[in-house]
This record gives sequence, C-alpha cells and structure tokens, in this order.
Amino acid sequence: MRKSFLLLAFLLICIFVQLANVRADDNEKPDDDKKSPAPAPAPKQENSSDTDATNYDDLTPDPETGRQRAYCKSNGKCNKKTLTCPAECPERKPKKNKKQKGCFIHCGSKCEATCKWRRAKCNGYGSLCYDPRFVGGDGVMFYFHGSKGHDFALVSDTNLQINAHFIGSRPNGRKRDYTWIQSVSVMFDTHTLVLSAKKVQQWDDSVDVLLVKWDGQEVNVPFDGDSEWKTNTGVREVVVERTDDTNTVRVTVGGLVEIDMKAVPVTKEDDKAHNYQLPSNDAFAHFETQFKFWKLSDHVEGILGKTYRPGYVSPVKRGVAMPLMGGEDKYETPSLTSPNCKVCMFQKQAPGDRGLADF
Repeated sequence: MRKSFLLLAFLLICIFVQLANVRADDNEKPDDDKKSPAPAPAPKQENSSDTDATNYDDLTPDPETGRQRAYCKSNGKCNKKTLTCPAECPERKPKKNKKQKGCFIHCGSKCEATCKWRRAKCNGYGSLCYDPRFVGGDGVMFYFHGSKGHDFALVSDTNLQINAHFIGSRPNGRKRDYTWIQSVSVMFDTHTLVLSAKKVQQWDDSVDVLLVKWDGQEVNVPFDGDSEWKTNTGVREVVVERTDDTNTVRVTVGGLVEIDMKAVPVTKEDDKAHNYQLPSNDAFAHFETQFKFWKLSDHVEGILGKTYRPGYVSPVKRGVAMPLMGGEDKYETPSLTSPNCKVCMFQKQAPGDRGLADF
C-alpha cells in the first residue's frame, strides 16, 4: 500500500513539473494568432543622401574616345571625382537614336556611370500602365479602376502632389468603366506641371500627341538640339526632355521626382482581347508611366504614394488575376490640378484652379 502511495506521489510530481515547463514555454513564445504580418520590402526610392546625385558639372568629352564626362560636386566619396560614360553608352542623352541606352551619371553614394534605358518599365517599381495597372514601391502589383472623367491623387505628400485624369468607356452590360490615365499633374512649391495625351481618332506613331503646360501656360518641348524644355524656379530645376522621336519624355523635378512617360493607344488587338468595345473614332491615347521619388515622408498618401511607406503591407489579394486596390472615395480630387481629397496632405492651392479641358 505504501509503495502504491509513493508511486502515485512520484507521478503527480512529474505531471506538475511538466505543466510548469509548458507554461514557461508559453510565456516565452508569442501567440501565433497574434503575430503581426511580416513587414513589406523596403520602398524603392533614392536615399536622402543621394538627392544631389546629379550635382555635377559637364566636362568636355574624353579627347580620345569621345565619351562624355562629369565632375562630381556632391558630398561623400564621389566629391571632386570625374566620371566617364561607358563605351556602350557614350552619351547621356543620345540624339541620333533616342532608343539607345543613355549614360546615367550618379554622383551620390553609387558614384558610377552606367547605361540605362530612358523609358518607363511597366513591370518596374513605381510603374503605372495599361488599364490601369500599378506596381507599388513595395513591388506588389495591383489595379485601381477609378472612373472615366474623374481625377485621383496618385501621390500626396507635404511637398508634392501628383494627380491623374482618367478616361474610359463602359460597354453595355458592364457595371464599371474601363479606364486609362490620360493626363498627369505634378504640384510642388507654388507651381503646377501638367502633361497630357491629346485625343486622336487614329493613332500614328510619327505624330506627336503630347501637350505640356507650366503654371497653366502651354510650353513647347523642341524636337532638335537638346530636345528639352527646362526652367529654374529658384528652388529647383524642372526639365521635360524627349527620350524618343515622338510621344516619350522624361520629367525631372529636382529633388522630388523623376517620371518616364510614353503616350500609347489602346490597340485593336487589346480592344478585341479584353472586349473593350471602344468606338472607332477614338484611339484612347494614354500614358505608360514610371516614377522615381526622392525624400517621400513616412506618412505619404495616394494610390501609389502610400506603397512607399516604411513597413507598408498591401491589402490586395495575392495570387488572383486582378488584385484590386479600392479607395476611390478617399483619393478622388475635384480636378486634375486640385490638391484636395479626403486623405491628401499637400497644402498648396493653385491660383485659378480649374478642371481639365478637353484635348
């Protein structure tokens, strides 16, 4: 009887020890149901120290090879260094054939001269193409439908706002519009730059459809020489440069954003494949666009802008054919050049703010 009692007591002690160990383990390990989602990849934007990556003086080309050179004036390891373009892309802005890669001189932390395509990459970070499909700063692809004839904030920050004007069509029997981006406005400081694709009945690659306005006034982007229009506001330099014979430009607003834009039509093949049922008298010219940003704040807003927040986790469903990003009510603006929406941060009010005219 005594042996049985001792055995029972031993078993009870073992059970209590086991329970104590389990509780200790539970206190050390987080509850799986309460785990926070994994952080998103770091947003793809230039380091703040690289905002003067293009802070250099042009030098005469190398006398032996003819390759262009630059003398870096930025701070850091590249200060007072001379960078020479590679043999594969000897010019920063190739003129005879703008479809060649250009030489990109980076006097910031990279301190290098490399060859890059000077056009939008629709699968790259910060891209906006097709009807319309985005790739965010977190690398996640999503669609935002919006609605035809309306304007939405792509980016809204304390010192920058970028809006887009949507065109589109709604065939009989559909519940929503097919939409494309026809105009983009860039607001900063006290200025507004607008780029639009003019409405054309039939598309012709040799005909330029770009319309550029600076503070409400149309400006001409030349086709020859440096093929660029630029101005200096006293705060920053603004450049609109042609990167192909027609309909393709690179927009640079110093210290804030660089945008590659190409005006394209909705092709007959796309119309048939997606059953857009577009009218025969409108090519639905729109933009393929890619953005590169400097110095976005941690609280940046906008359809695209919020994807650049540190630790941003996209709410769209992964693995589906068309992951949708909602929020039309939050991001709609009264006009293309208005900084106002429910979540917009930019404070500048442009004088004489008006909606987009028909082009």
